[in-house]
Amino acid sequence: MLGLDVSELIFTVGVLAVCGSIAGFLAGLLGIGGGVIFVPALYFVFISVLKVDPNLAMVLATGTSLMCMIPTSISAAISQYRRGNTDMHVIKRWSLGMLCGVVVGSVISAFYGGQWLAILFGSVMILNSINTLFRANAKPAFKTLPRQFFQNIIAFCIACFSVMLGIGGGTLTVPILNACSVEPHKAIGTSSAVSLFVCVPGAIILILSGHTPPNAPIGTFGLVNLLGAICVIPLSVLAAPYGVRFGKNIKPATLKRIFAIALFIVSVRMLLSAI
Repeated sequence: MLGLDVSELIFTVGVLAVCGSIAGFLAGLLGIGGGVIFVPALYFVFISVLKVDPNLAMVLATGTSLMCMIPTSISAAISQYRRGNTDMHVIKRWSLGMLCGVVVGSVISAFYGGQWLAILFGSVMILNSINTLFRANAKPAFKTLPRQFFQNIIAFCIACFSVMLGIGGGTLTVPILNACSVEPHKAIGTSSAVSLFVCVPGAIILILSGHTPPNAPIGTFGLVNLLGAICVIPLSVLAAPYGVRFGKNIKPATLKRIFAIALFIVSVRMLLSAI
């Protein structure tokens, strides 16, 4: 079935289902959209089980990750909003910059993507995790967010890099908001909305980006593998609200450390596989 024997099919579906549960929980807990789990897991399945070329595998992993994050981000964003953790003023100020960044990042990924994205993913996330881990109790670098012009640049860069890496936006948003004196729970809640802003248009653009590669696995449309997304999405949606509830009772510094450790582990694994 689907070019796999029964054991391979069960293993593939099992891996994706487990990753969906973990990613959904982390999306609610940390506001990271789940991409830091989805991308390495999908990349591993594509190259190890489905025997996809590593360059194509990374592009498909990022596109599919964005699709997987749509329902997860909706679930997490709604839960965070209901708990009063979303700063809608930031979302409104960042909206134009994020949309522009999504378009640019999608174009780069669709036409110039490859295994270098895996190396970029691992490198950026390792640096991010180390900075977050050792600055868990550090004072914010700035008292407030910068002027609107610089916020547009920040929003553009977050969206552009997030689409290229398939991570949704929360992974980069949380440290930036924390550095600008935004309270951690509020930063995480806002980043869930940022992830939604990034993954919806990003996934649509990559589905409609052009011709589906001839050697892509079955169920691929454009640069998104819908069969992989179907295996991941249900459990990720169910797990996201539990992450939100669990995170409400955790100290801000502890939340930062959990975020950093989870990010470091998956980043190292991704970087090693790419190299």
